[in-house]
Amino acid sequence: MTKLTTVELKLLTREPGAVFTILIPLFILIVFGSSIGPGDTVLLPMTLAIAVGLVALYQLPTTLAAYRERGILRRLSATPVRPSGLLVVQLILQLVLALVTCGLLLAVAGTVLGAHVPAEIGTAAVVFLLGTAAMFAIGLLIAAVAANGRAANGVGVLLYFPMAYLAGLMQPVDQMPVILANVGEYTPLGAFRQALQEVWAGVSPSPLLLGVMAAYAVIVSLAAARFFRWE
Repeated sequence: MTKLTTVELKLLTREPGAVFTILIPLFILIVFGSSIGPGDTVLLPMTLAIAVGLVALYQLPTTLAAYRERGILRRLSATPVRPSGLLVVQLILQLVLALVTCGLLLAVAGTVLGAHVPAEIGTAAVVFLLGTAAMFAIGLLIAAVAANGRAANGVGVLLYFPMAYLAGLMQPVDQMPVILANVGEYTPLGAFRQALQEVWAGVSPSPLLLGVMAAYAVIVSLAAARFFRWE
């Protein structure tokens, strides 16, 4: 398992998509962060949600679907390294990628931009893990049903932009039609962004939002496990 993790880590660092998942939210943070005050509680949660969304809906499903398309998972079934081992390693590495990206965003926001960082680190960590689990579940479902890496990429992109809009990542929620803003709170990305924003504002995240994220994480993960094909 250690050797497999090392190999997969090297492959991930050479993947252009991994670089873009880091650079895009960082670019958004720097460009818009230079024009807001240090007490802002919107931009940093928004960029954190963008970062997790990119990893979950683009990087994760594309990688797993491409592995199945190339027959890598099928060939692993004939070796001591089971296909499930590769799946676990990929999930861990994609989580590390999300953590590194969000850590970089927090570092830049806190040092260069002087942005507000919440005092309740434990609550922020719980929200982050729930939101990431919900989004990763969506990515796993895409990987489960996509025929190949290109299809997974396309489905991920097609899902990302509507979800990002409904979540208030492309337009402020108070400028959206009320019905769309309400719907957005019940999407995994929307609940994630809203819960993060509440933590940044110094209030406890809504139990409803936490429940929405937990429900997506459990239900969609079960669906992904049900439909996942190793070859």
